[in-house]
Amino acid sequence: MNLPFQLRDSALFDVAGFGTNAVDFLITVPSYPAFGSKIELDHYLRFPGGEIATTLSGLQRLGASTTYAGRFGDDDAGDFGIESLRVEGVDVASCERIEGASTQIAFIVIDARSGERTVIWKRDERLKYKEAESPLDVARSAKILHMTPHDGVACVAMAKAARDAGTLVSVDLDNLFEATDELLKLTDILIVSSDMPRRLFGTVAIDEGLRKLEEMTGAGIVGITQGVEGSLLLCGGQFIKTPGFRVPGVCRDTTGAGDAFRTGLLYGVLKGFTVEECARLANAVAALNCREVGARTALPNPEEMHEILG
Repeated sequence: MNLPFQLRDSALFDVAGFGTNAVDFLITVPSYPAFGSKIELDHYLRFPGGEIATTLSGLQRLGASTTYAGRFGDDDAGDFGIESLRVEGVDVASCERIEGASTQIAFIVIDARSGERTVIWKRDERLKYKEAESPLDVARSAKILHMTPHDGVACVAMAKAARDAGTLVSVDLDNLFEATDELLKLTDILIVSSDMPRRLFGTVAIDEGLRKLEEMTGAGIVGITQGVEGSLLLCGGQFIKTPGFRVPGVCRDTTGAGDAFRTGLLYGVLKGFTVEECARLANAVAALNCREVGARTALPNPEEMHEILG
């Protein structure tokens, strides 16, 4: 099936990102601890993360050009976060440092047996964008604008500016924030976490939940990530079920797998692949990202991506 939309002929960047960055503190334990118990950790590491920052880093590794508009605190974690994007080649000219604020952090507990993780995060309210602070030039600068809706009102302004410029709007939705309903009606590509249909519509089957999302948003592609089971996309009234790939070696950490899925999907859109090819690519990149601990550590290069695709 062909993509239900067309990209702009030209833009300064392939993908612009607006939304979350973070510094992750990853704690690997032999097994997830029971409530009230004590357990010795295997190891403890600090890595860059955040949904949008991770997806942009993945796109850069695959050869796309990206720019990021986001806020960091004026702390050591902010230095670390911005430098992690700069070394990947992401344009950081629109990044801001907020005096007195703390960079978003996450403590991530990883079960060594399966690689599954639990995320505990905190975002300083001083990092929030107001509508008047929205970096609209960034929204107009790329073929695709990719966002998380943490600053919902600002995201709506960004989406409107993007659409006026002919830029596709992609949203990564794993939680509900202010103005989410309005934002979703301005979205072309919507990928949600596995629990989102239930949170939005109550107890519904996955396919019914995606149909409701399609009706609610009018997005050209609506989809859900399903971990090792792969993904389910809905496009033009047709469901596209794509199995997951086996993680090469062993699955060490699922942190960032959803962000990597979006990396592969958006890369496929940039290349003009079919919806089926985009979905397969997305699942492949997600699997490869689980090879090592950290949200971005094992994001693949083009050679690794082509090898797993066969």
